[in-house]
Amino acid sequence: MTKTNLVGAFLIAISLLSCSNHDNNSTTDLYPNVTATFSGKIDLYNLSNYANQSKPAYITKDNTAGNPITDKGATLGRVLFYDKNLSSNNTISCASCHIQANAFGDTEIASTGVNGTTTRHAMRLINSRFANETKFFWDERAATLETQASEPIKNHIEMGFSGTSGDGSISTLIAKLQGIGYYKELFKYVYGSEEITENKLQLALAQFVRSIQSFDSKYDTGRAAVQNDNQAFPNFTAQENQGKNLFLAPPVFDANGIRTSGGLGCAGCHAPPEFDIDPNTKNNGVIGILNGTGIDISNTKAPSLRDLVKSDGTPNGPMMHTGNFTTLQNVIGHYGNINIAPRNTNLDPRLTPNGFGQQLNLTATEVNALIAFIKTLTGTNVYTDPKWSSPFK
Repeated sequence: MTKTNLVGAFLIAISLLSCSNHDNNSTTDLYPNVTATFSGKIDLYNLSNYANQSKPAYITKDNTAGNPITDKGATLGRVLFYDKNLSSNNTISCASCHIQANAFGDTEIASTGVNGTTTRHAMRLINSRFANETKFFWDERAATLETQASEPIKNHIEMGFSGTSGDGSISTLIAKLQGIGYYKELFKYVYGSEEITENKLQLALAQFVRSIQSFDSKYDTGRAAVQNDNQAFPNFTAQENQGKNLFLAPPVFDANGIRTSGGLGCAGCHAPPEFDIDPNTKNNGVIGILNGTGIDISNTKAPSLRDLVKSDGTPNGPMMHTGNFTTLQNVIGHYGNINIAPRNTNLDPRLTPNGFGQQLNLTATEVNALIAFIKTLTGTNVYTDPKWSSPFK
């Protein structure tokens, strides 16, 4: 090779190396704060898949409405979800009460906020997107997930930007976030502008929460092998199939509300395959409150029964809005003998056959079978997938 050719080859190599280095450093060049803060957790040029996750063909419900999940939007939502800067004293994030290891629920009865403890137990967020009920919170006071997303931030107890009781307002939070370098970059990356608004916060947080899905359970394997839920699942044990049948079939009651035959009717309020709550459901007979005196008969929402327990069968935290049920036996026992409290004017009529609080007259075999079936609704990936984990660790 001539000297001229050697020089030319050297210059080409230097040029290629320069281009390669520019490509490798382009994220740093354009998003230095994101790169420095979330190194190894978020790569804006190689985003996690939030928008195009697969789901079973038999899952048909979807409350996304006008805010479809995007990889960019959900990535921003993930940062917001885990960022303690969203609380007034920088100690609480959404993830403080909705923990990935607990199916995005809390092991505490009442979650700790910046100004005390919450008035209801934190609800699990699994499969929030795949729900027939589009309202959120235990009392369904939020018409959409977008509305719900900023309400804890604006709550005096939870995250402290209520605009009351000496708190700053949501505008105070926005000004705070506007001064954080990685948010300037992320909002421009997602929305084309560094401007932060409550609506943009809501959209991104809702996209991230809706992306959290769990469809790799034993139930899903069995459901994919049959035409409908009423058929025996080939991968189930006899006990699990018995529990499924009890869950699905309605009970037969006598004139006094005592079950004489049939199933347990759980599917009347928690229909498969989503196992979310029926939108027409009223109070379930639990009327206690966590703080103060009185009763709470407005709770009509419930999370999906999917991932109610971990893969080892232990619950992902206490159950009901009061958090006072710690085992599946407690829950089944409650529905097995419904007490009609005199002041509960909102009790679901499905729990009061012939005007009496239902008595399911359960046997130990039936209880064990139902528990065995509920355990089949638990997946594995949602507990460990890094795209739903904290980007700050």
